[in-house]
Amino acid sequence: MTSQTIDPQTAPERRMPALFIGHGAPPLLDDPVWSAQLKAWARDLPRPKAILIVSAHWESAPLTLSASNVPLIYDFGGFDPKYFREQYATPDASVLAYQVAAMMADNETVHQHRSRGLDHGAWVPLKLMYPEADIPVLQMSLPTHDPERLLKIGERLRPLRDEGVLIVGSGFLTHGLPFLRDFRIEAKAPGWSKEFDSWAGEAMAQGDVDELARFKDVAPGMPYAHPTVEHYSPLFVTLGAASDAGTPGEQVIGSTGEFWMGLSKRSLQVA
Repeated sequence: MTSQTIDPQTAPERRMPALFIGHGAPPLLDDPVWSAQLKAWARDLPRPKAILIVSAHWESAPLTLSASNVPLIYDFGGFDPKYFREQYATPDASVLAYQVAAMMADNETVHQHRSRGLDHGAWVPLKLMYPEADIPVLQMSLPTHDPERLLKIGERLRPLRDEGVLIVGSGFLTHGLPFLRDFRIEAKAPGWSKEFDSWAGEAMAQGDVDELARFKDVAPGMPYAHPTVEHYSPLFVTLGAASDAGTPGEQVIGSTGEFWMGLSKRSLQVA
């Protein structure tokens, strides 16, 4: 494995945070409220040297890394054809891929998928946050849904933050699509979505990672909020990458309860 690293001379003056964001769906690109919130969030951050993103839409074991300079993945249906023409061609991220592979534990096999581009859980929010597409972006698969293992992966990735790498977990704090009846962006949130959102917001405010990890057993609104857990799992990579997983982060979006198609927009930044 090569010893290439991100050049620290071009890294930000302060450590990059780690983020957990809700990525919505392609129509997020046309939502003036949420898109403005994501753009403002990016403006408040130090400029990343590179971005490592873990999306709910890539579940693959062993841990796998995306390729650079390949087409986007349009992993959705039923939306306006214009979304299938979206482009987001970012610079080569192979240096970051080498670093990520070298940081994993000896028993953590790392593969590279040489033809896989960014899926919509990555390119939709990043297209809003960094529209110039001039920052290298590497996507990493979710190799497990075990919170403890994901926390350890995030912890191993933590040193990248000192080299200017923005670590992003991209999911949705509630994602009970089978139980939604109204798919308008302004739809009223179901009770299970509001209850789970409130519970998670309180746990985040207290920095209670153990409580967040016990969601299947203790969270109100389950299993409706997450009939499958892939949109919640990226949170634990973010929490693992935090300087101190027990320190409350900043709930940058949705701190007072905001919903999109009835799903929670609550998003987190950890130092």
